[in-house]
Formats: sequence, structure tokens, C-alpha cells
Amino acid sequence: MLGEACAALMLAALMAYAVTGGADFGGGVWDLLATGPRRAAQRGLIERAIAPVWEANHVWLIFVVVVLFTAFPSVYARVSTVLHLPLTALLLGIVARGSAFVFRQYGARAERTWGRVFAVASVVTPLMLGVVLGAVTAGDLGDGALSAADGRDFAAVYVAPWLRPFPLAVGALALTLFAFLAATYLAWEAEAREGDAALAGDFRVRALVAGVLLAPAALVAALLARTAAPAFAARFTGSSWSWPLQLVTGVVAVTALAALARRRYRLARAAAIAQVALILGGWGLAQRPFLIAPDLTIAAAQAPRATLALVIPVALAGMLILVPSLYWLFRVFKSSPSR
Repeated sequence: MLGEACAALMLAALMAYAVTGGADFGGGVWDLLATGPRRAAQRGLIERAIAPVWEANHVWLIFVVVVLFTAFPSVYARVSTVLHLPLTALLLGIVARGSAFVFRQYGARAERTWGRVFAVASVVTPLMLGVVLGAVTAGDLGDGALSAADGRDFAAVYVAPWLRPFPLAVGALALTLFAFLAATYLAWEAEAREGDAALAGDFRVRALVAGVLLAPAALVAALLARTAAPAFAARFTGSSWSWPLQLVTGVVAVTALAALARRRYRLARAAAIAQVALILGGWGLAQRPFLIAPDLTIAAAQAPRATLALVIPVALAGMLILVPSLYWLFRVFKSSPSR
């Protein structure tokens, strides 16, 4: 029961990271793809929207890593060993985009150079995040040990588990989802905070395109899951909760697109957040009881009871500080201005 609670805490933190930090990555995607006569204005809005909060959002990823390390050390060891290449690319992307976001403020030449670094890192990072999630979902990561006797060379142990169609499809889905979130948020920012209907329209179109692309991206990932992660796919489509959840997710997705079409950006933003949360919630339910199939279940991988009994109250106590602090941060910088 304590292990299940720790897994639920990690899933909740992952949802929070997706709807906050994920949108920051998506902002970098649109920085890279800024076009048209308002290209400079688009990049300026992205910068103003991200600047107050983007560093704070990474606290959720740190929370997931700390709870995983403490509550499920064997899972942490296997993931950090076998998937160290995409994880390293992920961490380098986070550092590179953060540094570039600051450095590009210093002069026109620096703005061009570091702007490209920021944008490219914003594409690579969510792609790698999705790849890692896809590889964990597919399972069969082995133990990370090289063995010449059975032909397990470096590529077989450290590259093959993630450089496959299914993890790459999940990476593309994550990138598209974050781009959709960011464009939806930015459309609201442009209209509600800056009163620029034309700029809001630019991001409205981008959000609609990304939202439509989510359907084929999700379909490709689902079809590949049938062979890459058949047990996961069976739970995702055949459980008692799966079809009601997918129906609600579909309704929320249509609501987001319809709200964008009608320029109801506040509703679109709420629906987009719900859509991301439902997608990740469905993934968590389908992944259960495994953390990494076929051997590391929640029960088998959890730390001793004495450790888990400390993780949960400490995490909840930390939330009493973290959540109000983040709420106040967003309240100050992201609430609608009174006019």
C-alpha cells in the first residue's frame, strides 16, 4: 500500500511537470518555428511568458527522481544505467536551454546564436523525455550488465532498448503534446495579458495544428505498443476503466479544439491541461502494477517499509511548502490583469 502511494505521488508530480515544464519546452519549439511578420513579437511573448516561472517548474522532475531513488532504488538503478544515453541527452538539453535562455539576452549576435541553442534544446529535451518513458513502458531493459558470452555488446545493452520505433513514437507524441500546450497557453497570454488579438491568433493556429496532429501521433504510438508492450496495450484498451477514460479524454480534446476555434482561450487552456493529465493518468493505470515489466512490479521493487513510511510524510510535508509557493508565484506572474 505504501509503495502504491509513492508511485501515485510520482505520477502526480509527472503530471504537474508535464503541464508546467512541458509547456516551457513547447514554447521553445515555437521559438524555433516563429514565422511571419510578427516573428519577433512571437519570440518576445514566449520569452515574457516563460521567464518568471520556467526554472521553478523543474522542481517536479526533481521530486520524481528523488522519490524514485528513495522508494524504488532497483528501478532507479536500472533506468539510470540502461537508459543513461537518453537521460544524459535529456539533462544536457535542460542545462543547455536554461543557459541559452539567459545568454541570448547579451547582444544581437548572442541572441541569434543562443536563441538557436535554446530552440533546438527545447525540441531535443521533450523528445528524450518521451523516449525514456516509452522505453520504460516497453520494459525488458535487462540489468545493464555487458556480457560478451551472450553477445550483449554496448549497443545491445545501452542503445537498443530505447532506439526503437515505440520509444521514438512516444517521444514524438510528447513533443507534439508539449507544443500543443504551449501554443494554447501563449494564445491566452497574448489575449488576456497583452491584449494582442493578432498575436493570439498566431498561436491559436499553431495550437489547432498541433492539436490535430496529436491524434495521428497517439494512434501510431498505440499501434506500436501492441507489439512493443503488448501487456501494457492490453491493459490500456481492455481494462474496465480504459474506455470511459479514453472517452472522457476524447471529449476534453474536442473541447480544447472547439474552444480554440471559437477563441475561448481560457476554456481551451483548462481543457488542454485536463487532456494532458488524463493521458498521463491513463498511462499510469495501464502501467500498473509494473514499474518496469516483466519483473519490477511496485511491490517487488519498493524499498523497505521503514523507508516508505518516512518518504510519504516527508513528501507531503514538503508539498505544504512547495504547492503554496508555486501557487503564489503563478498568482503573481500569471493571473489575468484587471482591466
